[in-house]
Amino acid sequence: MTEVITLGETMAALRGTGPMRLGGDMRLSVAGAESNVAIGLSRLGHATRWVGRVGADQPGELVTRTLRAEGVDVTSVVVDPDAPTGLILFEPRVADVVRVNYYRSGSAGSRLNPGDLVPALTSGARLLHVTGITCALGPEPLAAVRRAVDHARASGWTVSLDVNFRSRLWTADEATEVLAPLAERADVVIASDDELPLVAAGAGDTVDAAQRLLGAGVSEVVVKLGADGAHLHHRGGTERVAAVRVPVVDTVGAGDAFSAGYLSARLDGLDAPERLHRAVLLGAFAVASAGDWEGLPTRSELPLLDLAPGSTVR
Repeated sequence: MTEVITLGETMAALRGTGPMRLGGDMRLSVAGAESNVAIGLSRLGHATRWVGRVGADQPGELVTRTLRAEGVDVTSVVVDPDAPTGLILFEPRVADVVRVNYYRSGSAGSRLNPGDLVPALTSGARLLHVTGITCALGPEPLAAVRRAVDHARASGWTVSLDVNFRSRLWTADEATEVLAPLAERADVVIASDDELPLVAAGAGDTVDAAQRLLGAGVSEVVVKLGADGAHLHHRGGTERVAAVRVPVVDTVGAGDAFSAGYLSARLDGLDAPERLHRAVLLGAFAVASAGDWEGLPTRSELPLLDLAPGSTVR
């Protein structure tokens, strides 16, 4: 049985070695917030299904082939003959600062609609994971997210929302109008400290925002603090955990890795401190590796970051 269903857009991803205007080599892969989480969960042994649309093109085949190779169920993916697979370009600019450019207007992924979800939703799951990115892609993807949340709540599944605000897709006010009511219908809300006020309008600070969400019925509010670790607010109190210190190679995808770690630990029935620890641990794996998802660990690899720097595993 599928444990987790997630939905959204996954794009072909090109990663350069320096400023794009200078040319040079680019590496081809795939990237998407929800599929990053799906891969992270799959590598940890959870049966995960990703629902989305890809074009009837080679990048679309790359997306489905990559996810299938990572053990993610792609049987509900729709191949759209009338729209291309989206594209994302990563441009390392200086040190660990990366500029990201999206080419997703009119893409297959932006045409996701509620009808695309029927096979996946009727097959059942334990947890539905959605993000604010899909909600921002247009009316039909937003309707798909709302339909999925309605079904999950009616079926007794856990609903997880990662706010994942993208200012290039919509304004903060637009995000609040959509995501604040959606957050109140989630069991788990995951956000960075600057994103949390978007789903708790009028809150004075992060703690106030978390308390408002808990008062509205949310069970767990998980706050990502990057190098400062993470906080978990729940009805029993607040848990805090420090970040796992690693050399930073690439910060893109760290938030998705964090979400995968937290949800994995929750599915495993771990307690609050252990859930937070696995979340920051996967975030550390992500920032210590190049790529959105490539460096994420399998379950047997989780202890690797406990080793001393420079260790060789034989």
